Amino acid sequence: MPTKTYLQAINEALRQEMERDSNVFIMGEDVGPFGGCFGVTKGLYEQFGEKRVKDTPITESAIIGAATGAAAAGLRPVCEIMFVDFIGVALDQLFNQAAKMRYMFGGKAKIPMVLRTPQGAGIGAAAQHSQSLEAWFAHVPGLKVAMPATPYDAKGLLVTAIRDDNPVVFLEHKLLYGLEGEVPDELYSVPFGKAEVRRSGKDVTVVATAKMVHTALEAAEVLAKDGISAEVIDPRTLVPFDTATVVESVKKTHGLVVVHEAVKHAGFGAEIAAQVAEMAFDYLDGPIVRVAAPFTPVPFSPPLEQAFLPDVNDIVAAVRKIRG
Repeated sequence: MPTKTYLQAINEALRQEMERDSNVFIMGEDVGPFGGCFGVTKGLYEQFGEKRVKDTPITESAIIGAATGAAAAGLRPVCEIMFVDFIGVALDQLFNQAAKMRYMFGGKAKIPMVLRTPQGAGIGAAAQHSQSLEAWFAHVPGLKVAMPATPYDAKGLLVTAIRDDNPVVFLEHKLLYGLEGEVPDELYSVPFGKAEVRRSGKDVTVVATAKMVHTALEAAEVLAKDGISAEVIDPRTLVPFDTATVVESVKKTHGLVVVHEAVKHAGFGAEIAAQVAEMAFDYLDGPIVRVAAPFTPVPFSPPLEQAFLPDVNDIVAAVRKIRG
């Protein structure tokens, strides 16, 4: 199987879906000849032209609003917001319009649009370009939320997102764009709501998202040297969320650590912990532990930014805390 980067996998999914379906088009700031802020749409303008790869003014509200209208009219827009941090100016279009139209029109309106946007810290981009905001989107009924951690999932989940008749928020971690992995040349899809067990284990369950999946796998290697067998689960999508796989794992391991890069306060880890507490409390040998960023903006200072981010040592310490 050929090896591709996470970025190349996303680009390939866009190109192949545009070749398959003439209703699919791309819009956003500098997605045309420039190829996107991180280069994800590189080459698509040259292949499909300005009608299907549309540069927009610097106005996120117009991007999401236009995408919502185009989707309601029968097209399948994939819009890009340069950084997830900029979504705040377009929340009415996303939360009040795109997310609710299908419900408010009694199911007669479909909104098959995808919002692609990078998030996450680690590149020194400071507080307004480094946040992880998945909990915002997961809280709104009507939105689906995907967070691929591997190149294979990046392509397969994006194909599923583009073919979905509901608005999907597709969150790409900046530091994963260069990650390499096996990605088939042909089109394939990865279903929403189906978690992947990245590493099997029997002593503790670790649920991690996006880049933290790889940090959790590194931590599992460290723990294995001490005889602790950690099972690492990657949900892949937060909405829908595969509660069953996590609960079954906890019933086996009797312990749960949840890891994400977003701040711990009101983060999606709290939702995972609550669901497991409701469904598998009697199987837990101790408290559920969350590993996440502190409740503060992302620092610009490189040493402080690294201190802000959860790391292998944090996960190892959390597991040891509940395993005694």
